[in-house]
Amino acid sequence: MGNKTINKLIVSTLAEKSCMKQKVYDNTLEAFQLLKSNLKEITNIYNRALANVDDRVNLEYKDKGAFETELKVAGDVLIFTMHSNIFEFDRDHGIWKTSYIKSNKLCSYTGIINIYNFLTDSLKYNRVDDLGYLIGRIFINKDKHFFVEGKRQLGFLYNDFGRAVINEETIRQIIESAILYTLEFDLLVPPYDTMKIVSVGQMNEKINKSKTATGKRLGFKFYADNDFSD
Repeated sequence: MGNKTINKLIVSTLAEKSCMKQKVYDNTLEAFQLLKSNLKEITNIYNRALANVDDRVNLEYKDKGAFETELKVAGDVLIFTMHSNIFEFDRDHGIWKTSYIKSNKLCSYTGIINIYNFLTDSLKYNRVDDLGYLIGRIFINKDKHFFVEGKRQLGFLYNDFGRAVINEETIRQIIESAILYTLEFDLLVPPYDTMKIVSVGQMNEKINKSKTATGKRLGFKFYADNDFSD
């Protein structure tokens, strides 16, 4: 391959693929900023509705920077993070079977916004061994089409990649679905047999350093759930 051919290939790749990735990034950042503004509004709306209930169940919004924001919902915290890079799906992903992607491969490049669920006390008491739970991932492409991989309603309601457009209405629906899922996803008591024997050293360490890892799925021992279909 001659130098002129290489030069043309580099220029065409920059003009098409790299510019497309910049567009995907811009769309994802715009969606993340829209998500932040909706989180603020939702916090105000629900706190007004909870005015005569209990202050401890009020929502609390925190902007953590350009690529992270969080919403405290009673005993839970939802953390939303935007990745600064653009991704393509692996060849085994079901997205490649859709006519939308088959018709234009460039539509498969997406930005990602992750939604994590942590226990409020994990952050409040700096329990560094506690683990969060990925409950959803929002994928956004160059045309602002999106879909969500996630738990329960998050995965079922937002999976029409070729037609669904990310906007204020869909952002609001995703946030409220994440809140509802989190409220219904309870902390389980750890199995008795896993906790019945403990050494003096382990107990002292747990008391002094709060080392007992806590999470919702298996109580004190929390494992990632890789199934996005339930």
